[in-house]
Amino acid sequence: MPTQRLDRTSWPAPARPVRIVHLGLGAFSRSHLAAYTASAELAGGWGISGFTGRSPRLAAPLAPQQGLYALVERGPAADNVSVVDAVVEVHGAGELAALTAALASAETAVVTLTVTEAGYRPPAAAERAAAGAGRGLPTVGERLAAGLVARRNADAGPLALVSLDNLAANGTVLRELVLGELARIDPQAAEWAQRQVSFVSTSVDRITPRTTDEDRELVERELGLRDEAPVVCEPFSDWVLCGAFPAGRPRWEDAGARFVDEIGPWEARKLWLLNGGHCLLAYLGLGRGHETVAQAVGDRELAAALERYWDLAASLLAGGELLELDAYRAALRERFANARIGYPLTQIASDGLEKLRNRVVPVIVAARAAGADASPALAIVQAWADWLIGDPARAASDQNGGALRPALAAAGGEQAKRALFELLEIF
Repeated sequence: MPTQRLDRTSWPAPARPVRIVHLGLGAFSRSHLAAYTASAELAGGWGISGFTGRSPRLAAPLAPQQGLYALVERGPAADNVSVVDAVVEVHGAGELAALTAALASAETAVVTLTVTEAGYRPPAAAERAAAGAGRGLPTVGERLAAGLVARRNADAGPLALVSLDNLAANGTVLRELVLGELARIDPQAAEWAQRQVSFVSTSVDRITPRTTDEDRELVERELGLRDEAPVVCEPFSDWVLCGAFPAGRPRWEDAGARFVDEIGPWEARKLWLLNGGHCLLAYLGLGRGHETVAQAVGDRELAAALERYWDLAASLLAGGELLELDAYRAALRERFANARIGYPLTQIASDGLEKLRNRVVPVIVAARAAGADASPALAIVQAWADWLIGDPARAASDQNGGALRPALAAAGGEQAKRALFELLEIF
């Protein structure tokens, strides 16, 4: 007899009104945003309407479960399995009318995003013209702008937009993207948004690898229910936010979130040390035959390269004792060595151009400005270039493949490498 499916009948959960709309409903947002929301005090008054990113694929298994899923926190020795009930609606990326209606609703107070770094890049005029009217999915900026125009027309009140993506000053980047799109389609709505919409910057941190069939089998054994959309993550999580919430928010601080007046030092600590360290282990590790973060960090030569890179990045960080850099690095060593997470290096290596722009290039720029030796960071970019040149087909899965392919077509490995470096603007 088939095992019963996880849903709100087999696993009764309190009804939550939709107050948060999320774009980019994937594993990370469910291990982080949704988990914090579910754990926050009085968060029963806050439900999430989630829209998938570029593909509607996740909606198929999650919608029949009415947003419920198991969260597997995978420690070095054991797993902790729980059910997260904060997601109450699931939509595909293409359900544009539903998204516009949700953004126009006076009940919606917060809009959050995990759309990856590339999602914030506005299309060039040529790209927009090539797409043609009504063809393809509108950009993130276009979708948000359409919703905000509808919200203004409905007089639905103020709203907070919150980026949870790995970008420096991600709230500012989001603000420029949205207001620029609004100015293009409705200047009056752009003026309204400058008064009524806040843009919150954040630093987010939780390693969340891809879920496997073995993980789904584990959940079924633990819960006695079949879950087609579980999420696996490390026990550690961190969330730092900076900005206003004019229409209210959950008490995320009760779940461990931190609210600060200046986000820059915190986001740089995370982007440079954790994400930059991941890039180092991915590109150098793949070149040495490793498959996971734990395998790569267990390689003495790579561990030494990681420490050299961290020494450089930490020396350039502002914030001093507030950032607790020694403790943060110690925690990173433990997290990276957690072999039970099995974080694939190929997952980290994807979309490398955009990731390096935000995670490693700033370290190179800061080192040069300070007159410091940037070679520990440049080694990461060299390894990325070698990885792409070793198999140019890898560019096909990169969101910036259109920019990478001409560079890789340059005659000779060194010329191709120089072309890739020029894309990062570090010559």
